[in-house]
Amino acid sequence: MDFLNAIVAFSNYVLVPGAAYGAQLALGALGVTLIYGILRFSNFAHGDTMAFGTAMTILFTSGLLSMGITFGPLPTALLALPFGIAATCLLVLFTDKLVYKFYRKQKAAPVILVIVSMGVMFIMNGVVRFVIGVRDIRFTDGERFIISARTFKEMTGLKEGLAIKTTQGITVVVAIFVVVVLFWFLNKTRTGKSMRAFSDNEDLALLSGINPEKVVMVTWMIVAALATTAGVLYGLDKSFKAFTYFQLLLPIFASAIVGGLGNPLGAIAGGFVIAFSEVTITYAFKKVLVYLLPESLEPTGLVQLLSTDYKFAVSFSILIIVLLFKPTGLFKGKSV
Repeated sequence: MDFLNAIVAFSNYVLVPGAAYGAQLALGALGVTLIYGILRFSNFAHGDTMAFGTAMTILFTSGLLSMGITFGPLPTALLALPFGIAATCLLVLFTDKLVYKFYRKQKAAPVILVIVSMGVMFIMNGVVRFVIGVRDIRFTDGERFIISARTFKEMTGLKEGLAIKTTQGITVVVAIFVVVVLFWFLNKTRTGKSMRAFSDNEDLALLSGINPEKVVMVTWMIVAALATTAGVLYGLDKSFKAFTYFQLLLPIFASAIVGGLGNPLGAIAGGFVIAFSEVTITYAFKKVLVYLLPESLEPTGLVQLLSTDYKFAVSFSILIIVLLFKPTGLFKGKSV
């Protein structure tokens, strides 16, 4: 029984939250890797694109709730998500036309586009704070748990309870659905194949009659959808605060680079590697070890490698190690 209690405790604090966080990072990293693979620059404004999409979804959610429209046991934010995606699509397409298109026509070096994206990042951050404010916002409607710790204890008779939040279940299901649709689109549709051809060899793609402006437009729209979905799922699971998404930029980029920048499969793998690394290294294992070890060997301390305050340091450390020893990442993307 103690062994089962240890597994439940580990699942409750590491496996379940790690899976949800990994799905959120994977979706964010997919957006980064598509921009890098197709438009050939690192988009530092991606975190604030997520923040903008989430802020718009919050506003639409408030509008739906004020009209008495809900989604039953599920969060109403899921109903508002398509509207948030549409608003973010308009923003990124406008930004591309106003800013990035000029540098693309000038054949500017990737480092110039990176600097430009940092300027866009600060402007977006300011816009989001102005529109939605700086307070912590929580999505509170819908059922809170798929299964609560108390229900789990009553069902199993174990001392330790497993709690799975509705938002965690939604995150994993939505992420799987989005990834399946994205890979189907990239591999089976004519536009998706054009995007892949453009990514592999731009000059050859142009000679084949592929319209570069259409590729760019579709890429930005997909990135807007991925960013908004990732941002909303993160906000549902935790809470929304504009500055949080700026901080998320590090683990998202770390996920894309660890998996292999420019490789969609790598972005997904990298998201889970970073997520489980952060959660495992900052978890206090005392609760698990109390069940597994004899009473005489039970730890007195927390048995925690790093405080949760240093979870982003884990992402940074993994990022540095990968850049030093395997710059193409796990799935051999483009070197940084």
